[in-house]
Amino acid sequence: MPPRSPPPEQPELFRSALLNLVDRRHSLVRLAGLIAWERFATAFGLLYRDGVGRPGLPTHLMVGLHLIKHMDGLSDEAVCARFLDSPYVQLFCDETHFQHALPLDRSSMTRWRQRIGPERLELLLVETLAAAQRAGAAEPKHFERVSIDTTVQPKAVTHPTDSKLIHRGVEILGRLARQHGVALRQSYVRVSTRARREIAP
Repeated sequence: MPPRSPPPEQPELFRSALLNLVDRRHSLVRLAGLIAWERFATAFGLLYRDGVGRPGLPTHLMVGLHLIKHMDGLSDEAVCARFLDSPYVQLFCDETHFQHALPLDRSSMTRWRQRIGPERLELLLVETLAAAQRAGAAEPKHFERVSIDTTVQPKAVTHPTDSKLIHRGVEILGRLARQHGVALRQSYVRVSTRARREIAP
């Protein structure tokens, strides 16, 4: 079934609204105001059928959790734990009052991603870039070229200071000496092997 709509907000005497508790200059509060949340409801609403299954979770909640998950590099469990700890995350996910219990099961995150699919999930990236443009943090020219920093990628490079490379040099020099008939007092292979073993962590 289509995602359930949040119940109409009613004034509560003993609970303050989240908007009155948080700092409105906080990055998540400002970002929540820049994102066109209805864009997700329109794009993902076609994936649900009336009268089939139980009502889905609110799209704003699920999109908000996934944006937090990817912004901070969190697991599903960690982002759910953060939802319970942070009024800013709850406000970002369209809650009006602080919630002390999760409104979803943690496995719902995985099932929601499977329903949406990787192609439609790209809409989250598209909308974050659009929000950056609305905030003035990015301009269209910034999206014309993508620069990728590969300095942190692992590379199969043996540095000259590596004991393995020094040991390999001893072996090669010993082989060249034998090929050219140069008599050595000793090959130093055993010495090099022992030295490598001693400095190994």
